[in-house]
Amino acid sequence: MSAAELQGRWWSWAASSTGGANPVSDPDGHLCAKGQQGGVWFLAGTFGGSAKRSCTVPAGVPLAFPLVNSVGEPADCTAFMALAQGSATLDGREVPAERFDATPVQITAVDGNPVLQGGGRFRTHACGLWVQVEPLAAGSHTVGIRGSSGSFAVSVDYQLQVSGG
Repeated sequence: MSAAELQGRWWSWAASSTGGANPVSDPDGHLCAKGQQGGVWFLAGTFGGSAKRSCTVPAGVPLAFPLVNSVGEPADCTAFMALAQGSATLDGREVPAERFDATPVQITAVDGNPVLQGGGRFRTHACGLWVQVEPLAAGSHTVGIRGSSGSFAVSVDYQLQVSGG
């Protein structure tokens, strides 16, 4: 996916659920299927801090997730990306990340979401360090997400079970 499509779709997914039902605030993975629309399976970081999550992922669907990301004006993204760093592992092997600087995106959000607070459809800019992974083989897999920018840091460990396909 292009930088604009990937980020716009992820932010819309992350902002499609309210408070305690939001996959970004999910402590254990019980919300990882919430709002998934097919075509790509999104994983979430946190609002800062760490989480250990377990979830089932359908076979034949690629994964996509940020190591660290932000939305705002282009200057906000420039400042955020100046300090952005991160790494990802899949089954213990490092996976390369893509750097997306300020990219115009369109986001749809529900009222009361903890990601963007406000609801509606709007245009903004998104940026971050992103990973896109081809569909995984059936079975168990681990994904480690580490990212930071300034004092904001994310650490998430996923135990994924890919259903037979």
